[in-house]
Amino acid sequence: MHDDSRRPFRDAQEDVETVREVPDTAQTRAPAYRLAFADPEFLWRDELRPVRLQLELLKPELVMKEFGIDSTIVLFGSARIPEPARRDEAATETLAEFTRYYDEARKFARLITEKSQRNGKHHVIVTGGGPGIMEAGNRGAAEAGGVSIGLNIVLPHEQAPNPYITPDLCFNFHYFGIRKMHFLLRAAAIAIFPGGFGTLDEMFEALTLIQTERMDPVPFLLFGRAFWEKVINWQALAEAGTISSADLDLFTFVETAEEALAVIERWTPKG
Repeated sequence: MHDDSRRPFRDAQEDVETVREVPDTAQTRAPAYRLAFADPEFLWRDELRPVRLQLELLKPELVMKEFGIDSTIVLFGSARIPEPARRDEAATETLAEFTRYYDEARKFARLITEKSQRNGKHHVIVTGGGPGIMEAGNRGAAEAGGVSIGLNIVLPHEQAPNPYITPDLCFNFHYFGIRKMHFLLRAAAIAIFPGGFGTLDEMFEALTLIQTERMDPVPFLLFGRAFWEKVINWQALAEAGTISSADLDLFTFVETAEEALAVIERWTPKG
């Protein structure tokens, strides 16, 4: 933790506590009297958006630094894919079939975490914190005895974080953009399972960053070739010239956790 013991100035928290002890008057009850950093209504103003953006970037950054986390393996995938034991609760036959990807995500996260603990690389699993594939990722890491990260986002129909996230690494975001940054800032590999709009959004954003050399290439794994080739005509994009043929090499199709782990182990950065 950051050591403030040698600072010559009063601690901010001390002043917050001191203010609570002042006499109760019309002046001390007025919003203007509140310390700016302890005034929620002030911080929620539209004009303070730049400050809130900075806080959402900084808080997880500081916490992860304190935990010594500098390398992550990212898992994206549908929140609607249940574990096989709850297959009957799936909304469609396809989702019921996709419960096998829950198992693969769980196994992949477990293998990554076990390997990291053996070799000291400390690759930490990070997910979006919700149910489905995200839950499977955090669950696999927990089963291996490791920590894992959950980057939750506040939605109109809030879903609680899954119970397998390491509590001290369970974050919550208001801004999608800042959350996206934290997914990729430390990414050593990206594993993407079948999913919907959110999964596609994260996938294409990461691919675009790599394609445009705004981000270094990393192992980019698409679980389930049949699914990905059905929902996206990759070859048509290349034939149309909207992407280059070389862009098709930015990702690798895999089917199993073991296959994905092998791709990561064989990975050598180009150039």
